[in-house]
Amino acid sequence: MQTSSPQTLPFEEYVKHDATSLAELVRNGEVTPAELLETAIARAETVNPQLNAIVTPLYDKGRDMASQLPESGAFRGVPFLLKDLELEWAGTPLKSGSAGYKNYVSQTDSETVKRFKSAGLVFFGKTNTPEFGLTPYTESTLYGPAHNPWKLTHSPGGSSGGSAAAVAAGIVPAASGSDGGGSIRIPASCCGLFGLKPSRGRVTLGPSFGELWNGAVTGHALTRSVRDSARLLDVIAGGPTYRPLAGEPYGIAPPERPFADEVGRETGKLRIAFSTQALMPGQVIDPECIKAVQETARLLESLGHTLEEVPLPYEKTLVTEAFFVSVLSETAATLRELSAYLGRPARREDVELNTWAQARLAEGFSAADLAFQKRRWNTLNRSMGQLHETYDLFLTPTLPRPPIAIGTFQNAPSEQRILKLVDSFGGLKYLNGSKTVNDLAERSLGYIAFTVITNMTGQPSMSVPLYWSAEGPSSPGLSSRGLPIGVMFAAKLGDEATLFRLAGQLEQVKPWFDKRPVL
Repeated sequence: MQTSSPQTLPFEEYVKHDATSLAELVRNGEVTPAELLETAIARAETVNPQLNAIVTPLYDKGRDMASQLPESGAFRGVPFLLKDLELEWAGTPLKSGSAGYKNYVSQTDSETVKRFKSAGLVFFGKTNTPEFGLTPYTESTLYGPAHNPWKLTHSPGGSSGGSAAAVAAGIVPAASGSDGGGSIRIPASCCGLFGLKPSRGRVTLGPSFGELWNGAVTGHALTRSVRDSARLLDVIAGGPTYRPLAGEPYGIAPPERPFADEVGRETGKLRIAFSTQALMPGQVIDPECIKAVQETARLLESLGHTLEEVPLPYEKTLVTEAFFVSVLSETAATLRELSAYLGRPARREDVELNTWAQARLAEGFSAADLAFQKRRWNTLNRSMGQLHETYDLFLTPTLPRPPIAIGTFQNAPSEQRILKLVDSFGGLKYLNGSKTVNDLAERSLGYIAFTVITNMTGQPSMSVPLYWSAEGPSSPGLSSRGLPIGVMFAAKLGDEATLFRLAGQLEQVKPWFDKRPVL
């Protein structure tokens, strides 16, 4: 007996919709959740071999979800993907991009996953991430590199690179992400998407975690439309009815109204500071990234806002020292957790060389070193706080350069040899302050010099896709629009509302939704 193939919504129609309008089609009975899911799966099967965005397909679990959805929900029936980091989904693998967790299966749901479920989202896979989310590019040894849909030889950024690639390629209208140093905003910039990092304390990491990276990490999503981002934040943060999960380490005032209501609301005349100043000595900001900020400033002035160029209100060592020491210590803590899971001390072969090296380098710092550097975060808090006494928003490039080629930040062969040799003698912890370590730190942290600041301060920040570079396609069939370049706005702690209002205004006057790579 021949069985019919599952019904799907044609991709050409599916991709015209954001998550909000797909949910409306479901509510109106114009399409079923099962049909939307099959369209998403078909698209994934078509483009994922090129992108390596989805690393754990869970199609059958998605089909089960689509058949057992709640009766209501803001996104009922909309296909969605989970980043393979931090978010627990009971009965599914959570590898965190690491071979050490290759056999781990979640036993329960994270609170955020529960909230996504209650909104009616349909999960059908996990997306590519670097090991433990440690790099601003997505090239783990376990999964291999994710590829940017706009130019397949280039990175979609990280650490939410797989999610960004999947959204940009039209597999899903939105996917989960997390941000500890720019990991939502960086891939949003690289893939032509909207990406907002919420305020510290807005989105729970519970129950497994209270805070990560000294409070730098928060979760949210990558989207094509501003309204999807706002509605998803309402789903996972609770909106005006916010009640903190028991035991939360941070408190934050609930918003005055749902974030979705801010999109389209009048912005008023905003005071906006902007800067394209390099943080690292000798660092060159790509002219295209400078141009993106300058053009955005002119656009904002034409909309009636007041713009003023200012120097960066913080110094290099707050990134290269104060943040780097925290990352090293958190990496060491991550390996201790891995050891507890494995039931034995973690070994070099359980993780990547750089992850191992970072954990070993942490051994060269004392508890006093970590406490001193963490106190320096307060210097940054006060500096940015003073800036926002005068200005509503702070505008910078999201990144100092357009999307990078895959492999750009991988260790050179000589660096690999040095790290392996020194580790074999147990001397990695003595490399602190060496040229090799300083070069590695500045090369990686220089790339996130604009984004990481708001992770340290806890401020909300967004990357908006207003600009595409002049660079053309690398091979036939790719878009001729060049590469996406985001611009970034930061607001004072707790003020996502102003960001959503401005993002909605910019989306209206300079829309990006229909700009898609050709795959």
